[in-house]
Amino acid sequence: MTEPNWHKSSRSGTNQGNCVEVAENLPGRVLVRDTKDRDGGTLTFGPAAWRAFVGEVARLP
Repeated sequence: MTEPNWHKSSRSGTNQGNCVEVAENLPGRVLVRDTKDRDGGTLTFGPAAWRAFVGEVARLP
């Protein structure tokens, strides 16, 4: 089984530690977790849902 390759979201910026990490290297799913609470739970998205979410976030000012 492939391990998640976590990276800090580019949209996290410098939000005083309010960051998320994303793992996009797993087949058929994208994982998201809170950088400050890595053991607190993980959200799982399908690739299409993740692309839609990222597209909407990119439109924010």
